[in-house]
Amino acid sequence: MRKSILNYLVLVLIICVLIVGSFTSNKTITENDYSVNDLAFNTVETSEISFDHILPLEKTYKPFSPTLGKSFVGFKEALGFKESRGDYFIVNTFGYLGKYQFGKETLKMIGIHNPVHFLKNPEMQEKAFLANAERNKWILRKDIKRFNGHTINGVLITESGILAAAHLAGPGNVKKYLRSYGEQGFTDAYGTSIQYYIKKFSGYDTSKVKPNRKAKVKLTA
Repeated sequence: MRKSILNYLVLVLIICVLIVGSFTSNKTITENDYSVNDLAFNTVETSEISFDHILPLEKTYKPFSPTLGKSFVGFKEALGFKESRGDYFIVNTFGYLGKYQFGKETLKMIGIHNPVHFLKNPEMQEKAFLANAERNKWILRKDIKRFNGHTINGVLITESGILAAAHLAGPGNVKKYLRSYGEQGFTDAYGTSIQYYIKKFSGYDTSKVKPNRKAKVKLTA
């Protein structure tokens, strides 16, 4: 009789151990599942997190980044990035200034005589870019009409490519390049050529740029 009771108690004890072990195992799996798969901030201890307001990892969203495409804004932003990575306040090793890397003499032609103020003023830099493009478009108006849509050295000539090249090398050098059908090239101090800019900035919409012989930046007090 005693032996039967003892066997019964041992059996009950074994069953209790199995039940407790199963409960602990399930609890551990549940907590791990939350910390790895369901929590946006998985570096925080699970005991410190309120699960009611946590966004699951698979539902996190990336910031929206608009595509500028071949618009005029896309044109000037692409050119600004190539010139300076979009940095308004940079001066390169040759003294060229700002986002679009203007030389001091070019700034004077469009009405800016204080390069220090220019470098500190992003709005003025944007106005300078447009004024310079308008002036270059007036100088190159006949060449744009003549060569737009043609191919030189295997590169399609477009208005935006011509204007970008004029920003790099000046309109006079672009005229020489086009009228010599690529025989008279130009390369800046960093090895960038007119042909490279014509190709890289091809096909943008630059209709917003109006030819203006006397284009100036209007300075505000």
